[in-house]
Amino acid sequence: MMATKKPKKFKSKSWRESATVRKQRLAVILGELTNLYPDANCALHFDNPWELLVATILSAQCTDERVNKETPALFSRYPTVESMAEAPIEDLEQLVKRTGFYRNKARAISESAKAIVDRYESKLPKSMEDLLTLRGVARKTANVVLGTAYGITSGIVVDTHISRLSQRLGLTRQKDPEKIEQDLMKLLNSTHWVFFGHALIWHGRKVCNARKPKCPECSLQKLCPSMTL
Repeated sequence: MMATKKPKKFKSKSWRESATVRKQRLAVILGELTNLYPDANCALHFDNPWELLVATILSAQCTDERVNKETPALFSRYPTVESMAEAPIEDLEQLVKRTGFYRNKARAISESAKAIVDRYESKLPKSMEDLLTLRGVARKTANVVLGTAYGITSGIVVDTHISRLSQRLGLTRQKDPEKIEQDLMKLLNSTHWVFFGHALIWHGRKVCNARKPKCPECSLQKLCPSMTL
């Protein structure tokens, strides 16, 4: 029996470049992403900031496609933050069950809704500091809401796609999401933070996926220090 050939691992060769050179390379990467995905935006469906917060909480370890299939029934039954705050937790669990980790997600949605009603007059706050007080909300979720729903540039969303691609592209050697975000923020002008996050996520889904990246087809290949071939 022939031995199964193991896939080659990505190996970054970018760490000898200076921060200035890395910024210049990222500027070219950004330009290419702009050409590839000029309309890149959030794939989650929502009609208001509260719905986006709920959808983003549900998207943890779940695909946006699945979340978009489940939220219409949830928002139809509980259309406002006030109604969500009063919803029986068992009902919320059933409505979000197919997104995975449904008990934790239902609890986060319920407690966040109650906090928004009690502390923020039923209006989703517009600051990172306030959003982080809500259950189930970390910087990733807060950045999604602030950047997408409010147009407020507070940071760069770091999900599994951005974490993977930023390491493959040699933009960070960190693994912690907050440290990755800090590295990216140092390299990129804040005016591009929101778009860059959306575009990199799109590229991660379409080309540079986790298991079988399409390196020969990737227009970023010449800018990428990682090689699989």
